[in-house]
Amino acid sequence: MLANVCVDSHMRDLLEAGFEVAVVRDAVAAPKLPDGDGYLAALINYRFMANASGPRTRRSISSWQALARAASAVDREGIMTRSNIATVPAGLFGMVLGLAGLGGAWRAGHVVWALPVFVGELVMLTAGFVWLILTSLYALKWLIARDVALAELAHPVQCCFVGLVGVATMLVAGGLAPYSYGVALALYIGGALFTFGFAIWRTGGLWQGGRDIIQTTPVLYLPSVAGSFVASTVGGALGFADLGTFFFGMGFFTWLAIESALLHRLLTAPTLTSALRPTLGIQLAPPVVGAVALIAVAPQAPILLVHAMIGYGVLQVLILLRLLPWILKEPFAPSYWAFSFGVTALAIAPIRLIALGDDGVILYLAPVLFGFANLFMLILTAGTICRLLQGRLLPPPNVAPTP
Repeated sequence: MLANVCVDSHMRDLLEAGFEVAVVRDAVAAPKLPDGDGYLAALINYRFMANASGPRTRRSISSWQALARAASAVDREGIMTRSNIATVPAGLFGMVLGLAGLGGAWRAGHVVWALPVFVGELVMLTAGFVWLILTSLYALKWLIARDVALAELAHPVQCCFVGLVGVATMLVAGGLAPYSYGVALALYIGGALFTFGFAIWRTGGLWQGGRDIIQTTPVLYLPSVAGSFVASTVGGALGFADLGTFFFGMGFFTWLAIESALLHRLLTAPTLTSALRPTLGIQLAPPVVGAVALIAVAPQAPILLVHAMIGYGVLQVLILLRLLPWILKEPFAPSYWAFSFGVTALAIAPIRLIALGDDGVILYLAPVLFGFANLFMLILTAGTICRLLQGRLLPPPNVAPTP
């Protein structure tokens, strides 16, 4: 079938019928005339209308094979089997980020407002417990389902979540620091090495080009921006504030670079598919997680910059609230944990400023943001527990669709 006639026509028909359509661009062809290139014209139309036009034949076949394995991993009642549990996606480590963030907010609240200390420690313990389970299952995936792990690693969107493994490990180290400095330091070093090793590998791949703009989503922040800011924050807590300033610089300038590319994609490229819209929650994280990092490693830094970063975070929250009906077209899923780290960091930063002596608007903003973070995390946790009890927490071991 001709790419610019037959395939194009079928694509439009399927889109009008409500299907999400991906076109395998090296599996179609079209004539090329002296005054026009039919194949190029078809690709332009695909990028404007199709949900995905980037995957090539080999990657598409890999995704179909993963879907076939997913079908065999679920029994007739739809209950997840042991082989499916072994293929836990790296994106679930976002739960650890949110829980550790909430624990950090309660720890800061204990210092400033004398909140009960056991609440923060209990949340931190929960974060560590979830991290231990997910780390064990993720390691098991590489042992018994290596092809699924490699498919996830090769995916243009889902691969970025792999960076959360190291980020979550560093956050657990920060939670453990008051109790066992040696163990915390070992976890921090291991998490940092994994995070930056993966970030360098992934960023190097991006710099080689050939990426479809519709594959640019907020998950790009995860390997380098989130990793650098968390390495800065936890490093400061472990006594490496000077080193943490270098990590802060890595995260800060990478954030600005990626944000410009991401906003260009959001403004000019086709809309995100419903399954990927919850990842917009990651957009909130860089300014506020960066603010927490700056306070941790350079409390003497000009307060104007910290205020500006928190203010930008508040703006992101308001924009996301305006988009909430559009985002909620995607039913509740663990992907909504993408909001959690940014929401909890937005609560932490103002409280830590109060601890440093800030006594302006932040005195009124801090309790509002702290209450908002707790309400959000309560709803998110309740929804997650419901899915767990229904046996629908873990997704089938397929690779997420290309946007």
